[in-house]
Amino acid sequence: MRSTIDIDDALLKEAMKVANVRTKRELIAMSLKELIRQKRMERLLSRLGKCDLDLTLEKLLELRSRD
Repeated sequence: MRSTIDIDDALLKEAMKVANVRTKRELIAMSLKELIRQKRMERLLSRLGKCDLDLTLEKLLELRSRD
């Protein structure tokens, strides 16, 4: 998909240098993938600890020994 956007030249050059990429297309693709990865991690981390788990150390060891 083609899009026209206005990006600060200095910001774009610095991002390309830091990311060690040669094209704007590569930089944008890398940036979007990283954004998606980070947001998925944030969502996963926000869900951790949200369920009740009635598990004792003894029960955990017993479950592990079954495998």
